[in-house]
Amino acid sequence: MARLLARFAEDMFWLARSMERAENLARILDVNETFSRDARGSQNWLSIVNLHADAEPFFKKHQAATANNVIHYYLLDPENHTSIYSSIKAARDNARTLRPLISTELWTQLNMFHSWLRTLTPADVGRADLSRICSKIKEGCQTHTGILEGTLYRDEGWYFYQLGKLIERADQGTRLLDIKYHLLLPGAAEVGSPLDVSQWNALLRSAAGYHAYRRVQPRGMSPGSVAGFLIFNNAFPRSTAVCIASIDEIVVRLRQRYGLRAGNRTLEILDGVRGTLANRSIEMVLGGGLHEFLDWVQLQLIAITDDLGRSFFGHAVAEQSQVA
Repeated sequence: MARLLARFAEDMFWLARSMERAENLARILDVNETFSRDARGSQNWLSIVNLHADAEPFFKKHQAATANNVIHYYLLDPENHTSIYSSIKAARDNARTLRPLISTELWTQLNMFHSWLRTLTPADVGRADLSRICSKIKEGCQTHTGILEGTLYRDEGWYFYQLGKLIERADQGTRLLDIKYHLLLPGAAEVGSPLDVSQWNALLRSAAGYHAYRRVQPRGMSPGSVAGFLIFNNAFPRSTAVCIASIDEIVVRLRQRYGLRAGNRTLEILDGVRGTLANRSIEMVLGGGLHEFLDWVQLQLIAITDDLGRSFFGHAVAEQSQVA
């Protein structure tokens, strides 16, 4: 791909990843209020730090993973590259570069969204106001998605936007399940209790999957059925299986439509992941170790991102333009 096109393609890719990351994090922070009301309260807020592998930088700034510390760090901290503020700022920076390719409506909405976030102070994002703030952030991200779907021209940039969105979605989904699944495994006395059910409800809501899950499982809920739904369900748009299949389809269509030869390694990785997903059940995954399986999926997503960078964005083998 030409240098100019590679630059735009990469900006599209990271614009999508940043917006998807911000929406996912807003949902997790909001729903975590439900988790934190039980005996695992401190563990639940710490789990958000672990979800993003941020323990070292977080504890350099804060002595404990209290609710207020975690909320501020992941909502407003400009020094935290995974915070919602940093994600929306990065998205706006990408959109500025893409200004000739995106609609005025898309740029205006994202610019106003970023400006609103800049006005927030720690006093605005306390626990009492967290749900309202997170709802407005989710609404802003979803409005961005709607405007983009309705106005973005369907050329190479659109394909790279979809790739960024789906890779980020799959990565965040597997991380969330990995961290929360083991935290929420109940003791014998808790199985089937109202507290146990509410915790698994909250995990599904963090993944925007509660109502979809209930269509498949209208009665009863178990750790295995929740994990199986989030990994294997072929009708839930945020499941690992759907994200991987969609990434594969988009890479194939991108190469075919534009006569591109790059991306062979990406397709090889995707073929391996799809084969593994097709040949395993949730019982097999749990028997072999859920953490090990999800860690393997995350490593494959990193390898895909690296190969896309080398194949389409002009990266050298060890180069990475933004933190994955």
